[in-house]
Amino acid sequence: MKKRIIGIDVARALAIIGMIIVNFKVVFGQSGPNWLRSIVGIFDGKAAATFVVLAGVGLALMTNSAILNNDQAKLKIARNRIAKRAVFLFVVGISYIAIWPADILHFYGIYMAITMLLLTSKGKTLIASAIAIILAFPILMTLWNYETGWDFKTLTYQDFWTFNGFMRNLFFNGFHPVIPWTAFMLFGYWFGKQDLHNNKFIKKTFWVSTLIFLSIQALSYVFIVVLSAGNQDTAKELAEIIGTNPMPPLPLYMFNGIAVAFSIISACILIAKRYENNIIITALNKTGQLALTFYVAHVIIGMGLIDTIDPSKMGQYSVQFSLAYALSFSVLCIIFAVVWRKYKQSGPLEWIMRKLTN
Repeated sequence: MKKRIIGIDVARALAIIGMIIVNFKVVFGQSGPNWLRSIVGIFDGKAAATFVVLAGVGLALMTNSAILNNDQAKLKIARNRIAKRAVFLFVVGISYIAIWPADILHFYGIYMAITMLLLTSKGKTLIASAIAIILAFPILMTLWNYETGWDFKTLTYQDFWTFNGFMRNLFFNGFHPVIPWTAFMLFGYWFGKQDLHNNKFIKKTFWVSTLIFLSIQALSYVFIVVLSAGNQDTAKELAEIIGTNPMPPLPLYMFNGIAVAFSIISACILIAKRYENNIIITALNKTGQLALTFYVAHVIIGMGLIDTIDPSKMGQYSVQFSLAYALSFSVLCIIFAVVWRKYKQSGPLEWIMRKLTN
């Protein structure tokens, strides 16, 4: 059996920290200097994309052995486990969506269910399916109004708890809609089926994905600046079409998110392999293994604490406060992970999921 790739868990830790920063900024507030808002804004849509790509990698690592050996019994067990975990994550996400409308877990469950249908597909089929899902989204935008149901000033969805509203939000215009976000998991699943112990492949992936990411960022910026000719309203409209913002998740954002995810994951694999015994790498490795617990904790505990102290100030804090609190909470998560893993093999919520789904 090949050695566990600790860089995957390191990347997962960085992704969850990035999501904590983004979500705390959205919930608590982001008024303050533009330079700091721009720095914090770098994580928007990219941390969550990396999180989903990593989930695809995890599914591949879970099933690679059974598929390579054509072990149908093992593959059936893996399919059942994935299906149960998809249901578990969907239920967990829905259970607290009233207090956290931007939840990703219930979407995550649907991505997993769709990916499960393609477990034994060839690499070309996986890539083609992912690209087709990405390109389907702008087609859907020509058929349906993306803004239906939304109050973008308050980021609330008006008819979420109706059947039509729920399905529309889930598949088309929610925070992380199944179309096209499932493509992130499919690309991650494809990546996880490659030889991740091959340094040459990982280095090539890092450089190619980084080049693609930087090229998309640069071209998007240049086109928006040139075409808007200094008009801020025009620039804002262009940013929705040829920008790299996650809402709406148009193809440019999706390919940008895939590229940055591959870049981060590849870098983490290489760095973690070289500095395997480094105290920071070890701590992040353990933190990544408790990612599900920390995702739920940052909503229930992290956001809940500030909301309990002063509900009236929610959304009015400065970006300095939001960032400082996010980093402080992340440090506490890392410390908790290091201590917890001394005594337990998995995180609290991970343990519950395994008990219910294995």
